[in-house]
Amino acid sequence: MALRVQKYGGTSVANIERINCVADRVQKAFDEKDQVVVVLSAMSGVTDSLIALAKQAAERPDRRELDVLLATGEQTTAALLAIILKSRGYKAKSFLGFQAGIKTDKTSGKARILDINCKNIQTSLDEGYICVVAGFQGADEDGAITTLGRGGSDTSAVAIASSLKADVCEIFTDVDGVYTTDPRICSSARKIKKISYEEMLEMAILGAKVLQIRSVEFAKKYNVPVHVRSSFNEEEGTMVVNESADMESVIVSGITCDMNEARITLKRVPDQPGISAKIFSPLAKAEISVDMIIQNTRTGGDTDLTFTVTKDDFDRALEITEKVAKEVGAEEVITAEEIAKVSVIGLGMKSHSGVAATMFEALASENINIRMISTSEIRISCVILAKYAELAVRTLHSAFGLDQIK
Repeated sequence: MALRVQKYGGTSVANIERINCVADRVQKAFDEKDQVVVVLSAMSGVTDSLIALAKQAAERPDRRELDVLLATGEQTTAALLAIILKSRGYKAKSFLGFQAGIKTDKTSGKARILDINCKNIQTSLDEGYICVVAGFQGADEDGAITTLGRGGSDTSAVAIASSLKADVCEIFTDVDGVYTTDPRICSSARKIKKISYEEMLEMAILGAKVLQIRSVEFAKKYNVPVHVRSSFNEEEGTMVVNESADMESVIVSGITCDMNEARITLKRVPDQPGISAKIFSPLAKAEISVDMIIQNTRTGGDTDLTFTVTKDDFDRALEITEKVAKEVGAEEVITAEEIAKVSVIGLGMKSHSGVAATMFEALASENINIRMISTSEIRISCVILAKYAELAVRTLHSAFGLDQIK
């Protein structure tokens, strides 16, 4: 007997017909004598409609109450699946996030899981129940409902799998695995059979929408095997697992493109100790994540400081930055929103040279100018103009031979 945690995204539970299809899969797993925990997202489009409804009620809805509202989307799908399974004669029980034992901090809308204790779920599993959990949510120490941010149901599923020591966490979505790049951009993209946590984490951070970032962090930390697969067919997907020796033989595993970035530059900032802290501390206090940072020293004791944030955080970040710029005596603040970040990722970069040169030469061959560069041990990212993003992805995919992968 295996213990499976299955997560189904919004398109997989878009309507009653799709929820019945999910019930078929769950029923099949249970009939094979496996214990099954199902984690569900809200129906496709429901979260956006709830946000729109809240904004009709108030221009800036209270974030605590917005969490209470948004959590009802997942509550609905969990209840509906449990109702369907019970109507078919199966023992099923639905759980909200706090009933599943997910405890979070108090950050409304982007809460982080502090602790998880799935004793209620384990008891129900031992009693022969199929456990259906509302994803995307938990509760803080005061019992207030919190949500985990976009894609948070992935995190719920992996966290529950880690707590229960599940044999596998299956993430069912509308794609049939992790690809070498976005198939909608590059027709020669290929499905990856196996990818490391490190590579998947970089891909998630850099724009791949297959898995939510924190879910990969959880999987890596607690060594949870994750199987990314489609809920619309029976094909095997992509296994996300620990690094193995054979993975380094592939120099580059994937190409990503992130269009959700904006750039902010402070010109002629005094080049003095403590200035960077004065600029970035207010952004941190506002819970705005800064991605790439570049500093260019000028003659005369000044410097230009450039950084990127998500477009969702851009307006708030700009407001804070303009205020700080006046305080530190910067000449001006300039911005760029029509940018994209393209990245190459691969474990093989640890032991192979020449990846950066190949990347830069490929972009240059298409007259694509690089505006910013950042690197990690297994990743190189370049900021370019957004209008060249798709061309850059296809060019890099070909340059690294990814269209040849079987």
